[in-house]
Amino acid sequence: MALTGNKFTDLGEIAQVYAGVLDTFLVAPLVGPQCSKRIVTGVFTLDAGVVRDSCFSLLVSKGLGLGIVVGGSIVKVPQILKIFNSGSARGISLVSYVLETLAYVITLSYNLRRDNPFSTYGEVAFITLQNVIILLMLTFYSKKYVSLVGVTAFFAAATYALNSDLLPDSLLVSLQWAAIVISTVSKLPQIYANFANGDTGALSAITVALQFVGSAARIFTTLREVKDQVILVSFIMATALNGILFGQVLLLGGGKGAAKKKGSAAKNAAKKAKSASKKD
Repeated sequence: MALTGNKFTDLGEIAQVYAGVLDTFLVAPLVGPQCSKRIVTGVFTLDAGVVRDSCFSLLVSKGLGLGIVVGGSIVKVPQILKIFNSGSARGISLVSYVLETLAYVITLSYNLRRDNPFSTYGEVAFITLQNVIILLMLTFYSKKYVSLVGVTAFFAAATYALNSDLLPDSLLVSLQWAAIVISTVSKLPQIYANFANGDTGALSAITVALQFVGSAARIFTTLREVKDQVILVSFIMATALNGILFGQVLLLGGGKGAAKKKGSAAKNAAKKAKSASKKD
C-alpha cells in the first residue's frame, strides 16, 4: 500500500495497488502526477468521460511519440539489410537520399535548438543516422568513391554549422521552411524512378510502410504538444509523399519491372534465334 500512498483512497484496496503501479511506472512519467491521477482514477472507476479529458489526449500523444521514436530507431534497418544482402542499390535514388538526409539534419537541429520535447522528434535523430549509413552504402555499391568522401564531408560540416553559433535562430526558422521544400523534392526522384522502372527495386516495403504510419501519427503529436506550424506542415507533406511511395510499393512491388524486362529480352532473343534458324 505504500506504493500508492493516499492518492487513490476512493478505490478499493486491490484497485489501489494496481492503480499505484500504473500511475508510478507508466502514466505519471509521461504526463505528470496531476494528469496521471485523473486518468488512472477514470480508468479504474470506468468513467467513460476520461477519454474526453485533455490529459488523456496528452497521454495518447506521448505514447504515440515514444512509439514513433522507438520505431524510428529501426525503421531503416530493413532497407539497410536489403541493400547489404543483395549487394546492390538498384532502383534507389542517391539524389533522393542526399536531399532527404539534409532535410532531416535541418529538422533535427531546429528541434534541438528550440528545446522541443524529445518525444516529438526523437526518431529524426535515429533516421538521420540510418540515412547516413544508407548513403555510404549507395555510394560504395555504386563505386562512386569520390561521392562517398564528398557526402561524408558535407554532412559533417552541415551538422556542425546548424548546431553552432554560426547560424542565428532566425535563419534556422527559414531553413526549416526550406527543409519542407527539400523533403518534398527529395521524394520526387524516387517516385519517378519507381514509375520509370515499373517496380520499386531494392526499396524496402517495411521501411516505406513504417515511414508512412510514423509521419501520419506525427501530425497528431505535433498538434497536441508542439503547435508549431512549420513542423506541422512538414509532417503533412511527408505523410502525403510517403503515402504515394507506399502506394507504389503495393501496386508495383519490387523486381516486377526488372522481371518483365528480362522476359521481354528473352522473348526477343528467342524470336531472333528462330528467324535465324529459318533462314539457314
